[in-house]
Amino acid sequence: MTLPSGKVMARAEFEAMVGKEIGVSSWFDITQDRIDTFADCTEDWQFIHVDPEKAKQSPFGTTIAHGFLTLSMLSAMIYEMPSIEGVKMGVNYGFNKVRFVSPVRVGSKIRARFVLASIEEIRPGEVQTLMNVTIEIEGETKPALVAEWLGRRYF
Repeated sequence: MTLPSGKVMARAEFEAMVGKEIGVSSWFDITQDRIDTFADCTEDWQFIHVDPEKAKQSPFGTTIAHGFLTLSMLSAMIYEMPSIEGVKMGVNYGFNKVRFVSPVRVGSKIRARFVLASIEEIRPGEVQTLMNVTIEIEGETKPALVAEWLGRRYF
């Protein structure tokens, strides 16, 4: 069952979703402009990302998104997922595992599937979630990325 984007759920309802898919994000375009902007922010100008002519000679045949750009898109994608009623703030706590399975070629579209693996109370007013995330590439059978993502929510 996939819930509507941005739905606010009671904590007990959210906890009942452990082991289930909580949602799928919208598709996001991976344009050369997005890749170039990310390259400028991170100062990672490797030719496979920013030089379309030279990248044609690579095994990918075109420029590809940085793996960390693909990973960073989760920040936008998570906003479309259900949230817990009463949460005042959420923070990225890190990753247990990240794997860049397939390159994301320029012109591709990506989206994420989120499965709530666990939720635990750290202390009163603070919970930790573990999301199993898969970033899909439109029209591809293999995902771009799989990850175990930890988040903290504060009430």
